[in-house]
Amino acid sequence: MAAATTTKAKRWFPLESNPQVMNEYIRRMGIAEDAEFAFCDVYSTDDWALEMVLRPVLGVVMLFPIKPATEDHAKQERERIEKDGQIVSKNVYYMKQTVGNACGTVGILHALGNARDYLPPRHGSFLSSFFSKTDGKTPDEIAAILQADDEIEETHASAAQDGQSEQLEHVDDPINTHFVCFRFVCGLFDIMCILSVVSWTVTCTSWTAARSSRSTMALHPPKLCLGTRVP
Repeated sequence: MAAATTTKAKRWFPLESNPQVMNEYIRRMGIAEDAEFAFCDVYSTDDWALEMVLRPVLGVVMLFPIKPATEDHAKQERERIEKDGQIVSKNVYYMKQTVGNACGTVGILHALGNARDYLPPRHGSFLSSFFSKTDGKTPDEIAAILQADDEIEETHASAAQDGQSEQLEHVDDPINTHFVCFRFVCGLFDIMCILSVVSWTVTCTSWTAARSSRSTMALHPPKLCLGTRVP
């Protein structure tokens, strides 16, 4: 009898949490170079830091260290959702992450996929094609389409070599950070990540959501904001 074969899970090299890297990355994927919105750093949820960010803000892509506290929080959120369920707007564009170290790309796609009214991709670009193929699909189906797409894998690989940080020597080397995306959808400030569709929401219509959510975000300090570009 032939030995059973196992398929090794796909892994990518991680992205650097760097607005210059991410802005170049989204341009390669299909956002116009002169687009009104771009990524910028958010240094704190304190008022002085939030006041430095131009409005309006479309979302936050956040990198946080994976620690016992974050693992416990994620476990509690999973258990709460499994027990109580959750109401998710049909207007939320969301995918699961099935590629190792792809959380940066998944976070960016969550931010852009839910911001197309303000930041439409160029016609014929990867983003335009990807969103057309995946609109109306389930989170699992979108994840499968992303995993099978050679173009985004190559574009991600190029972006992963940019920046100032030393890249992993091997793609299988351990890493202890994770990206998530906070995005305004239908008056809600949602967090989208691999753990659940929407693991936390707070009603809001403006950037003041960050102020009202400090107790939650203290566990995950914010990093990158998709906000209005400096003229």
